[in-house]
Amino acid sequence: MRSSGRKSSTKLSAAVFAVAMLVLGLAPVAQADVKMVPQPWQLGLQASHSPVMTALTQLNNAVTIIIVAVVALVAGLMVYVMLRFNKRAHPIPSRVSHNTLLEIVWTLVPVLILVGIAIPSFRLVYYEDRTRDADLTVKVTGHQWYWEYAYPDNAIDFSSYILPQDSLQPGQLRLLDVDNQLVVPAGKNIRILTTSGDVIHSFFVPSLGVQRYAIPGRTIETWFRANDVGTYYGECNQICGTNHSQMPIVIKALSPAEFAAWLVQAKTKFAAADSSNSNLQLAEAGH
Repeated sequence: MRSSGRKSSTKLSAAVFAVAMLVLGLAPVAQADVKMVPQPWQLGLQASHSPVMTALTQLNNAVTIIIVAVVALVAGLMVYVMLRFNKRAHPIPSRVSHNTLLEIVWTLVPVLILVGIAIPSFRLVYYEDRTRDADLTVKVTGHQWYWEYAYPDNAIDFSSYILPQDSLQPGQLRLLDVDNQLVVPAGKNIRILTTSGDVIHSFFVPSLGVQRYAIPGRTIETWFRANDVGTYYGECNQICGTNHSQMPIVIKALSPAEFAAWLVQAKTKFAAADSSNSNLQLAEAGH
């Protein structure tokens, strides 16, 4: 009887604890697909879902603290000077025109601050430049006005166009969703090679810390690793012509097993699409 009573008490305690955790918003939940998009009235950077974005966020926060401290110091000094050395408080002006120590300090301190910002900045520039151990390579080509994604190691190549507003399905986002997403495995290092077929574009996905220009005649490298399974949104942020706003980027990060299954389907899907396009071109040429 005592054992039964203890079990009931334990179950009751567990239930009470679970309810309390739910009320506090601390209950563990199953990992769901994240959907990283800008939010109304959002301040600051988007939440990080990659090592590069985490490093960018940390640098941004550190520089913000330095900026606030410098502004506060300068503002404080200005207020002090206005109160301490105005005509009423200091009727007889000082004739001191130089102070060697003070001039050394206000020259040296800004230099040290800039060096303190420059060192982590340069380190981050090299960190986000490329990855040595890429698990997947994707070539990204910007066109007026759509993206082309190629997987050189898997013989896959397809285009990604914005979905027209009248074609959106429930849950799809206006001006952000596309017909073909860039699909990658989560937790893997993805090498991105950007170029352009016409004018300068920019491949920009904020929550993954990715931004690289796509320039005609050049191939520029960067990388990212999506920490979480989910959907990440970006846009071309280089003014590239009339439909500049019609070039969204959607990256779908899948588990490695799901990505392997997608690769099999994609080879068939896009091979069929290429065949249809070739037949259409041949028919048009015949006419």
